[in-house]
Amino acid sequence: MTPERVSDPRALRRAARARRLRRRRGAALLSLVVVVLLAIVLLAGGGAGGRGGRAAVGGTTPKSAAPRVRAGAGTGARVGATIRVTGRQTGTLPAPVQDAAVAALGGEGFLLMGGIDQAEGSVADVVAVTPTSAHRIGTLPVALHDASASVLGTYAYLFGGGVVSSFSQITRVSPSGSAQPAGSLPTPASDIATASLGGSVYVVGGYTGQAPLRTILAWRPGAGARVVGTLPKPLRYAAVASVGGKLLIAGGTSGEAASRDIYSFDPSTGAIARIGLLPDPLTHAAAVAVGGTVLVFGGRNASSTSQTQRILAISADGSVHAAGQLPLALSDLAAVALGNRVVLAGGRDGAGRVQDAILTMTVSS
Repeated sequence: MTPERVSDPRALRRAARARRLRRRRGAALLSLVVVVLLAIVLLAGGGAGGRGGRAAVGGTTPKSAAPRVRAGAGTGARVGATIRVTGRQTGTLPAPVQDAAVAALGGEGFLLMGGIDQAEGSVADVVAVTPTSAHRIGTLPVALHDASASVLGTYAYLFGGGVVSSFSQITRVSPSGSAQPAGSLPTPASDIATASLGGSVYVVGGYTGQAPLRTILAWRPGAGARVVGTLPKPLRYAAVASVGGKLLIAGGTSGEAASRDIYSFDPSTGAIARIGLLPDPLTHAAAVAVGGTVLVFGGRNASSTSQTQRILAISADGSVHAAGQLPLALSDLAAVALGNRVVLAGGRDGAGRVQDAILTMTVSS
């Protein structure tokens, strides 16, 4: 091909158009590169910021994020676990039992009193239990279930309970298993929870056999039981323990419904306040205090087949976090704290089977 002459005007115009086209193409390519680089920078920055903020709509929470326990608005629920509870079966009871009263008498042992057997009958057994063994050592004056026990001094005191109707008696039980009358409640009461604090036993809620109760009673040996507080609503089967000089009352049954409420009761003033909410309605659970935390084991909602494996830790301020899981979903089990361990006994699973397992749970932080 013969080169165009520079002096040709048409050739000069074509050359100028070609130069302008090359410049426009170069500018477009440069703009595209800049846009791509800016997008990369923004995506990298957004990804880093996303780990410290909320996950995008439709996205997933980073794997490093702490698990949440849904606890409702305004409950102060904690994110992540500051206490963990793990455990396994370490022993077996002489027979399956649920709804038994439990009392720790020091050392490695505790007493399991009354309850319901696999045939749905009430029992009168007093059983001495350790984390690895159990044997019958005595008999209560009457068979009963849904009583509650607490320790004052060297004795366990058993409150209320019932069979077809509720009972009002208070029974003193020695470490050897012998039982003697020690007083009576103002009204018959089963489905109660108790906790000892400052030399008194506090009896929370319950059922007379005719009506649910909303009273908090205080009792000590040699004195009559007296009303020292009133719950905001009637409660049966609440989980109760003492922590920080107060009673912490979690869940329970009110009417036909399971409750989410967490209350704090101050015996020095008689004041009661709702301080939090459980993640879900819960009743028929067991509670113990370990350090400054109340651990709540198992339980269920209003359905008798809705048992849970969940273990919750509740602080004195009402904040809640998940602390672990039971080997089996259970309600109506007995729980007692032995140092940094919690020993659980018996209970009922979702299929209606009454259990005979002794579970030893280790608490760590």
